[in-house]
Amino acid sequence: MKLYDKNQIDKNNLLFNTKALWALLIPVMIEQLLTSFMGMADSIMVSRIGSAAISAVSLTDSINVLIIQILAALAAGGTIICSQYIGRHQREEANRAARQVLLSVIAIALTLSLLCIFFCKPLLHLIFGRVEIDVMTNSEIYFLITASSFPFLALFQAGSAFFRAGGNSRFPMLVSVSGNALNIAGNAILIFVFDMGVAGAAISTFVARVYISLFVILMLRRDRQPIVLKNYHAIRPDWSLIGRVLMVGVPAGIENGMFQFGKLAIQSSVSTLGTPSIAAEAMTIILENLNGIAGMGVGIALMTVVGQAVGAGRKEEAKYYILKLTWYAELVVFVSCVIIRLVTVPVTHFANMEEESIRQVIFMMNWITLIKPLVWVLAFVPGYGLRAAGDVRFSMILSTITMWGCRVALATFLIRCAGFGPIAVWIGQMSDWCLRAIFFSERFISGKWLRHHVI
Repeated sequence: MKLYDKNQIDKNNLLFNTKALWALLIPVMIEQLLTSFMGMADSIMVSRIGSAAISAVSLTDSINVLIIQILAALAAGGTIICSQYIGRHQREEANRAARQVLLSVIAIALTLSLLCIFFCKPLLHLIFGRVEIDVMTNSEIYFLITASSFPFLALFQAGSAFFRAGGNSRFPMLVSVSGNALNIAGNAILIFVFDMGVAGAAISTFVARVYISLFVILMLRRDRQPIVLKNYHAIRPDWSLIGRVLMVGVPAGIENGMFQFGKLAIQSSVSTLGTPSIAAEAMTIILENLNGIAGMGVGIALMTVVGQAVGAGRKEEAKYYILKLTWYAELVVFVSCVIIRLVTVPVTHFANMEEESIRQVIFMMNWITLIKPLVWVLAFVPGYGLRAAGDVRFSMILSTITMWGCRVALATFLIRCAGFGPIAVWIGQMSDWCLRAIFFSERFISGKWLRHHVI
């Protein structure tokens, strides 16, 4: 079975040759690593304070990540539409779409931020139930401050998406580098010098997000890039265009939201296992995120590549890019898993974790390192390409079913009924990966994902 028609691809006239692909991929991978590291830096640095602090940051970040993923999915919807317009050489249409994406993402982020601030305590108690008093107190402080930064984070995500849609992934990466440096410096000063604990970590994250958002938005005013945004005060809703953006962004947002909501549902079960297990699961999440960041970066870059190819009417070339970048992702995920496993022990000791927590982290990371390179890439990376062609509903439905069936139902049963420890969470996730890999592969081979029209 031919996965794509080689006769329809002129490799001397590709939209993205191998050099151009890596020029796009490497900055995106670094940016994703740094974006994730902003939250991870808080967890790692507050871990020096004690298990209650790292548990609080970890639990709260699970809510933050839910919001972040929803906003990122909406911005990704804008990336898909803008990149398809750019593939058609319709720059003015790409700019019109970008203005509506910015307006939509900011409105949604501001609403979510206000809801999280006003309902901070009941939300935390509803999701995490009964946890130790110190953990809950620290969670409330951290959540109130970080929730205030959602609109700024939305600005950065949307702005970065516009640069990537035009093929410039280097600039968002450089902004992330400077933002992370600011966050780490702020953490060091506020946590260790002024002894502000989790409040210091949260304030540092807030300031860093304000900085990166303003920097990116100001740079979008320059005329030398495909997407240029000026006169922000003059942006008015274009409901037809907003509808097209939301048609792509909302299913992706629901998918990402459900994905993270499933994690929150599992956290309520994990929180019953005691502080050592909560801390072990928190550290394992950090390490597992790290070994998947590069692969996720490949997927995000794939949206730009496939979006431009589909917009230009080069469907066989879009298939070629999905296959090629899936192999790239397999390579980087394998290397990442090996590296992260090698540093697991020193990282847990540096974080001053209890011996029981360290033992659990090592046990879970052994299984993750074994299974993840085998199935994770097929479970996630091709899906980015399918979404870039407009096939967002299939991805949303599949991900919702596997997430609730495997990640939530199976993991909850193993913890609450079968007496498993935090490894139950990863048994559920690995089952999810396997099913997604099978169904996304079948969907790609069928070619049904190319029948959708976004613009």
